[in-house]
Amino acid sequence: QVQLVESGGGLVQPGESLRLSCAASDRTTFSSRAMGWFRQAPGKEREFVAAISWDGIRTAASDSLKGRISISRDNAKNTVYLQMNNLKPEDTAVYYCAADQKNYRYSVSGLQHEYDYWGQGTQVTVSS
Repeated sequence: QVQLVESGGGLVQPGESLRLSCAASDRTTFSSRAMGWFRQAPGKEREFVAAISWDGIRTAASDSLKGRISISRDNAKNTVYLQMNNLKPEDTAVYYCAADQKNYRYSVSGLQHEYDYWGQGTQVTVSS
C-alpha cells in the first residue's frame, strides 16, 4: 500500500503559475510506476491532466492543457510534480495524483481505471 500526498495548491490570480507536488510513501512502488495527475472541477467528472512514465522519459498531457503544463518526477525524492502556467479560472479544481496499477508500464495512460493508488487531492482556485 502506498500513500500519496499532494501539496502546492492554493488561490492564484489568472495568468499566474503553480507547481503541485505529490509525495509517495513507498519508494519501491513509486519508482516502478507511472504517475498521473487528474482534476475534478465542481459539478464535473474527474478528468486526465498529465502522466509520466516510471522512468520519467515518456509523458502525456491533455490536449486542452498542452503548452501550459508540464509533468516531471524525482524518483530519489519519491515525488512527482505538475507545473501549471498561465492559469485560467476554468483550471479551478481539485487536483489528484495517482499511481499506475502496473509496474514498469512502457506507455503512459490517461485512463483512470489503470491507476489504483490515489491521493486526497489539493485544491487549486484561479480567481481575480
